[in-house]
Amino acid sequence: MPASGARPAGVSDEASAAHAVRQMFNTIAPRYDLLNHVLSANVDRLWWRRTARRFRTILTNPDATVLDICCGTGDMTLALLKYRPLGAKPILAADFARSMLTRGEAKFAQLSEGKAKAIAVEADALRLPLRSKSLDLVVTAFGFRNLANYQAGLREFHRVLKPGGQLGILDFSEPGGLVGKAYAVYFRRILPSIGRVLGGTAGGIVGPYSYLPSSVGSFPPPEDFLRLMDAAGYERSAWEPYTFGIAGLYTAKRSAVA
Repeated sequence: MPASGARPAGVSDEASAAHAVRQMFNTIAPRYDLLNHVLSANVDRLWWRRTARRFRTILTNPDATVLDICCGTGDMTLALLKYRPLGAKPILAADFARSMLTRGEAKFAQLSEGKAKAIAVEADALRLPLRSKSLDLVVTAFGFRNLANYQAGLREFHRVLKPGGQLGILDFSEPGGLVGKAYAVYFRRILPSIGRVLGGTAGGIVGPYSYLPSSVGSFPPPEDFLRLMDAAGYERSAWEPYTFGIAGLYTAKRSAVA
């Protein structure tokens, strides 16, 4: 049975899970970018660029309305902005962890004149402050896995997408074979130790780099997650593995007649 949502150690309900995740990301925000780049050997940058390229047809339309939800410190948003033309509608970059969003907002403020812009919005992915059927594209990178309720998240994204609108969910997965075994050793044993050395131990309920392997292990495998997408009303649900399946991009559309 697929997991219903993120459950950090020490919590048992959705409200506590959301609080624990928000607290964790607010705590690690000052070191988040450094930790991610070091721990992924900068491969995360390639994944963001590849995801943005996948949606370039929408992004190059200046009138398209785009949301990067669970945007963190804004790196996925910056990758999306590279395809936005001058004068295009700003990308909405939303996150519920204020300390993360503040750092993303600082990056957006540094964009040179003549570049497309982004607007930072503090918002919960499960309760978006947006009209139904108002967006052409919803993208999230390495944030969906942290939602307290996966089905509710998919339904909320479906609600705000226009008929024919597209969804992209970039997140980690657990590869199989020898690559999977080698990565599992790194992910579960080495990564938490490196994370603690570089970033310290987060206060509160969860330690971030112990939580990370646990959250990936409990996230539904691709075939199960695709079924969740179909059940939420999406069409053409698909998964494209990145880097031997260490990560992957889920894509889907809201029906053009919905």
